[in-house]
Formats: sequence, structure tokens, C-alpha cells
Amino acid sequence: MHNAAFGQHANKAKKVQFTTKGPSRKQAIIPIHNDLAESIMGDASTHVFQINTLLKNVKSSMHSEFICPCSGGIAIITNEVPNPSDLSIIGNYFKSVEGINSSDIPSPRLPQSKSYLKITGLPYLRSDGNKITSENVTDFMKHIDLFENVSLATKPRIIKASPKSDMAIIWFDIWDTQNGSKAKLLINYSFNLGQHIATVKATNMNPGVPQCHNCWKWDHSTFSYRAHGSRCQKCSSPHKLEHHRELAWCCKANPKSNPPPTRNCPRHALSPLLQMHQL
Repeated sequence: MHNAAFGQHANKAKKVQFTTKGPSRKQAIIPIHNDLAESIMGDASTHVFQINTLLKNVKSSMHSEFICPCSGGIAIITNEVPNPSDLSIIGNYFKSVEGINSSDIPSPRLPQSKSYLKITGLPYLRSDGNKITSENVTDFMKHIDLFENVSLATKPRIIKASPKSDMAIIWFDIWDTQNGSKAKLLINYSFNLGQHIATVKATNMNPGVPQCHNCWKWDHSTFSYRAHGSRCQKCSSPHKLEHHRELAWCCKANPKSNPPPTRNCPRHALSPLLQMHQL
């Protein structure tokens, strides 16, 4: 009896985790260019006050706590998940700020998660003998109703089902909600592509390992970094990279020298890994 129970437990399929948790949804993301983001951050406290005033006027329970830069824009951190009305108020406020071109401010949105999926049942070689490409996949998705409301997060990746197989496995990632609602509308559904019948399946997520751009350590995101201040990429001291020459012991002896420093600073050059992050 014990062996039978053990065997039954061992054969139980492991649940596929196909959607990342993503960042906290208690924020509004506005994707803007770096110069505009820096301009807004220069007067962040005023913007927070003005946004909260507008929210109080409409008796919203949400309020802004602070504004911070994020990848490709700014994030307005809030006490609760913004609803469409709150997002509209935030967007309209920034469009009305003096000195900001309203066309440069897109509609704020909630953070998005990723869902990881794959397509099986399609040939690796097309009818003309050429290999199927990510451009081919992106093109046929535009003409299939199943993918009508799907936004790809990355280019599709294509491999053979096995080294000697003539069938393909197409891996693709989509922008999704934290509960994977968009992916659930695709998983286990089939569609025709010519004479072939393809099926969408879930696959285990592979979000990668995050790196914090404040302390430059791995395994946590910039937003989850709670320490005060930043860490220098060159010497790991508690200051920003642009203040390294003025504050670091290795460069401080020559504060008025022009780059490069007059003496050989052991930390003046970035490591190859950190150089890649600046590309």
C-alpha cells in the first residue's frame, strides 16, 4: 500500500508556472525618454503634491507616495492599484505641466508580467525549402484571430522538435497580467496554418536573474532595493557613479584633474560585465 501511494505521488505532473509574478501593480508606469524623465524627477515632490490634490478632488482612495525612474520612463508609486480613472488623472496632469509637450506623454499603464508559451505542430521547413523564421511567425500571428489581442514581449525563437525532426517548436513570450489571463485564452487552443494544425501550449517561465541598478548586485530588482542611496559601479562605495571622482579614495587625491586621472586608479575602469550594462 505504501509503495502504491508513493508511485501515485511520483507520477503526479508538476504544475507549469508559465507567468512571472512581475513587479508590484501599486504603481503607474509612464514610458518616456530619458531627458524628460530627468526633468520630471527634478521636481518630483511638486508633481506628487499636485497629483494627490487632483485625486482628493475626485475623492479617490488612491494617492501617490513618490516618483522614481524606471526602465524606459518613470513610475508613480501608489498606495493601491490604480484604476482607469486614476491613471487618466495622472496622465492628464503630466500633459498639462508647463514645459512638457503633451504628445510626449503616453497614457500611464500598470506594470505588466510575461507569460511563456510555445507552438507545436508546424514544420521546420517551409514549402519553398527555407527554414521558418521569427519574422514568418510574427507575420502569421497578425492574421490569426487567436492572437488578435496579444503583444509579443520578445521575438519568437524556433528550434527543431528533435535533431532529426522536420517539425518545429516555436517559443514566444507575451505581455500579460499577473494571473496570466491572456495566456489562459491561448493555452491548448489549436489553429490552422495552411494544411497544418498547430497548438499553443504553456511552458515553464524563464524570467532570468534580475540585477539591481542601485547596488549592482544580482537576484533582486532596482525597485525592491530598500537601502538609502546608491552603490558605485566602480568601487561599491555609497555614492553614485557620476560622483566617483569626487568622493572615492582612489580618485580623490586628484579632484581637479581632467579625465583620465593623473595617476593610475585601480577602479577607474569598469569591469567588462558593467561595461555591457552601459551599451
